[in-house]
Amino acid sequence: MSAAAAVPDGLPQPVRSQAMRVILLGLTLSVLDASIVNLALPDIARELGMNAAHSVWVVNAYQLATLTTLLPLAAIGERIGYRRVYRAGMLLFAFASIAAMLASSSTTLIGARALQGLGASGVMAVNSALVRLIYPASRLGRGMALNSLVVATAAMAGPTVAAVVLSVASWPWLFALNLPLGVFAWQRAGKVLPRNPPSDSPAVRFSLLDVLLNAAMFGLLFLGGSELTQRGGGMHAAALPGWWLLAAGLAVGAVHLGRQWGRAVPLFPVDLLRIPVFALSMGSSIGAFCAQMLSFLSLPFLLLTVHGHSHLQAGLLITAWPLASACVAPIAGRLIGRYHDGLLGGLGMVVFACGLAALSLMPVHAANWDIVWRMALAGGGFALFQSPNNHTIVTSAPLHRSGGASGMLGTARLTGQTLGAVVLAALFALYPGTDGSAESLALMVAAGCALCAAVSSSFRIKAARQEPAP
Repeated sequence: MSAAAAVPDGLPQPVRSQAMRVILLGLTLSVLDASIVNLALPDIARELGMNAAHSVWVVNAYQLATLTTLLPLAAIGERIGYRRVYRAGMLLFAFASIAAMLASSSTTLIGARALQGLGASGVMAVNSALVRLIYPASRLGRGMALNSLVVATAAMAGPTVAAVVLSVASWPWLFALNLPLGVFAWQRAGKVLPRNPPSDSPAVRFSLLDVLLNAAMFGLLFLGGSELTQRGGGMHAAALPGWWLLAAGLAVGAVHLGRQWGRAVPLFPVDLLRIPVFALSMGSSIGAFCAQMLSFLSLPFLLLTVHGHSHLQAGLLITAWPLASACVAPIAGRLIGRYHDGLLGGLGMVVFACGLAALSLMPVHAANWDIVWRMALAGGGFALFQSPNNHTIVTSAPLHRSGGASGMLGTARLTGQTLGAVVLAALFALYPGTDGSAESLALMVAAGCALCAAVSSSFRIKAARQEPAP
């Protein structure tokens, strides 16, 4: 059997393992680069003559390019092949990294970061669709668990990797490894990744206007959330532009979704959202990532300002979260198929909510072990949820719409994270003091979001019984 040929029930070994290593390498690079420059922003701003507000665009350009192009690139993957989109994205990401490394002005660096984000979007847009083709159905849960583990680990590892690099080199070297690793992934992808299976189903037909409306919708929502985060939320004059951007994003979204609603295979997958299990899984994902972002942003403030820990101590304490996720994710993967995804996801979100509530109620100057078990409870609960939830999102879509489902996975993650940042900004505006009130309340709100995700996940058990398999 040819390594490049898709088979009805996954790829044979050892090609399956080789293909998955390529997938995970590209995913690691894409997720890692979303946060790897955060620690270097002061150095970048000083060297390139940028003010603090302008330097944030080194991060925003990457995230904005990724968010606005996920669904169009997923749709293109359904038309011309997921492997082609993955390889094109990987190659663009690698060479854009060199442009970022050699950037001598703020404009060129921000432009290079936007190209990096576009390349990363090509990788992430088709990631889950490729995993579905790589693994047989009976083992797909383990593939999704590996995916979830890499996303969680890479997202948390960004500041740590940056700290190691910056301790021995300057900020341009943060992008140095992307070229050899990216070119290697591009080259291996051409040999081991599967082709799309033959299909008589219609492909997505979209116009330039659809793509522009999609980009405008997500772009305005992202910019509005970013503006509110920087301005502290609230309804004061400085925050009004953020609220106007959000309102404009919702208005454009209404027009965009109205155009998509009656189409058989739309760019924005409203056809998949008509599948109750898929829609409930998407709602669960948005709620879970909103809770995750609320906690990720508020915990450093809580540990540094209220509990008086150093940056190193806070970093080590927070590490208990991804370590617990790394331990639980493989177990969650093995439980998929034995127990209903809705049950596993609901239980995971309940555990996650308990961990967040425990962190919210944590006494001041709590012992390290008292903080670690709360972190571990939250991290383990999230890992128990994420793999089964992603498994449902991917498998509840028809095979020919795997690209749309894959694109929606990334869209749900970024949407939830943006919503979490907006909510935290509003809480900081309402409770501007440094006594930890805003941070503790944010963690409790996060626990509430997690419980809503648990309810949504549990509803899938009944919904799955009422609809045929795709």
